[in-house]
Amino acid sequence: MLRPILSLALVLAFPHHAPGQQQPVKVFIDLDGEGMAGIFHVDTQVMPITAPRFQESRRLQIGEVNAAIAGFFDGGADIVEVADYHSGGNTVSPMEIDKRAIVGPNRDHVMGLDRSYSAYAFIAYHSMAGAERGMIAHGWSWTDYQNLWVNGNRTGEVGMRSLLAGTFGIPVILISGDEAVCKELRAIVPNAECAVVKWGVHRTFGYALSHQAACEVIRLAAKRAIARRKEIQPYRIDGPVELKVEFTPEGQSKIRHQPGGGVEQIDSRTWVFRGSTFLEAWFKFMPNF
Repeated sequence: MLRPILSLALVLAFPHHAPGQQQPVKVFIDLDGEGMAGIFHVDTQVMPITAPRFQESRRLQIGEVNAAIAGFFDGGADIVEVADYHSGGNTVSPMEIDKRAIVGPNRDHVMGLDRSYSAYAFIAYHSMAGAERGMIAHGWSWTDYQNLWVNGNRTGEVGMRSLLAGTFGIPVILISGDEAVCKELRAIVPNAECAVVKWGVHRTFGYALSHQAACEVIRLAAKRAIARRKEIQPYRIDGPVELKVEFTPEGQSKIRHQPGGGVEQIDSRTWVFRGSTFLEAWFKFMPNF
């Protein structure tokens, strides 16, 4: 029921895009929290509710995502959707988001993505576990997944979600975060825009821009990115895909997979999911967002 309601809302909001006319420029913002300027510690800053400085972190996050929204609209976007994927989506309030944006979408196994989106952006993102000078670098989940590989190549959350977007023909045009996560994205999408707002020395120490400066960097990068979206190709892998997942010790207790049909258990914490396409392998794994 939600999808038809949302579709109607978009038609009402953008009546100049009548059937048969050019598709509106629609941006999906994948919002996290560890990549914000000024964020250096998990327990004291970014864990929802329990972190002593969590409310401050929420203000930093809303400032950065609103800067991205403003930049996308400045650059010609018609629709901007924001999906809060930081720690279960317990951070952003619809009361604080730029009123021109839409907060959503559904939390399904493809993140609510479809071919109606023109571009994908990561805001406040982190690099993969073990990344050199990656600020608060970690795997897909603090609690469940440690490392992931696609066809033998170690891949972080950014790479996995870029592949998921690419499945629908959506290019990843922008990332904001530290220098390490910028390098991670550009290894797979070389001409994506990067808004670097901090530089790590090691996992919990580094240097960052002020909040005001970070927001300006993000806004300008978003404006450039949406203007250049047609220059940036979606990230895809053709042919058979092998997705290997190393669960954390805590995540090991939550495994519900069964061997067979392209699913293989390697050891107590490592499983392999195979498919003729990335999406087929993905659906055999199906992580929780």
